[in-house]
Amino acid sequence: MVIASDKPMARKDYETALRTLQVELCALQDWVKEKGLRVVVVFEGRDAAGKGGTIKALTERVSPRVFRVVALPAPSDRERSQVYMQRFFRHFPAAGEIVIFDRSWYNRAGVEYVMGFCTKQQHQRFLEVCPEFERYAVDDGILLIKFWMEVSDAEQKRRFEARITDPLRQWKLSPTDLCSRRKWFDYSRARDIMFEATDTKFAPWFIVRSDDKRRARLNCISHLLGVIPYKKTRRELVKLPKREVKNAYDDQATLEGRRFVDEKY
Repeated sequence: MVIASDKPMARKDYETALRTLQVELCALQDWVKEKGLRVVVVFEGRDAAGKGGTIKALTERVSPRVFRVVALPAPSDRERSQVYMQRFFRHFPAAGEIVIFDRSWYNRAGVEYVMGFCTKQQHQRFLEVCPEFERYAVDDGILLIKFWMEVSDAEQKRRFEARITDPLRQWKLSPTDLCSRRKWFDYSRARDIMFEATDTKFAPWFIVRSDDKRRARLNCISHLLGVIPYKKTRRELVKLPKREVKNAYDDQATLEGRRFVDEKY
């Protein structure tokens, strides 16, 4: 195991490395489309572990029609009456798609279990059924990649305190987040139980140390590129066509008198 530097990664170094990886993600995107691959990427982890920022870095330079992010709200009354996996399975990819779950069916192994939103029997049943569900998906040809973002106690505390004082981040702080601080060890035990039951050879968990957000994002994207076999596809040379002058007119003059946004900047 490689031990990362304790010094935070410089922004310039991060942006240079990220651009290189994002170019490769574009190549992966073309390969997935050409070969009709179906990929599911699961992001789980402690609150404030950096899942959202990692997903943003992963998807900001690729097509949302190929890289589709799924972040489901709390289930409705109707969804609560369904088979537990049902509302997640309906979002699974078709050919040529990569679906990224920002939280997933593993809610039942984490927040639902710790906060008492499910019964102990439901939790135990989930741990029994989950590997079977994932085996079914993998046997059907889906590439399933599971990331666990692990943040330290001290860093989570620092990030929560920053959210309290920063108006741009206060929306990220929910009552459940606050409870996760108090129930740190309960979440640790739930994590350990989940790993024991669901860290399988056909759908293993990959743990990402995320105290340094920049390194975590780069390591995660690099790993994703490494576990999906792909090749760069040949693209046709694009030539920009000339603008037709037939039927030309002063198309800016016709906008006079229309409502424009004030140019304050």
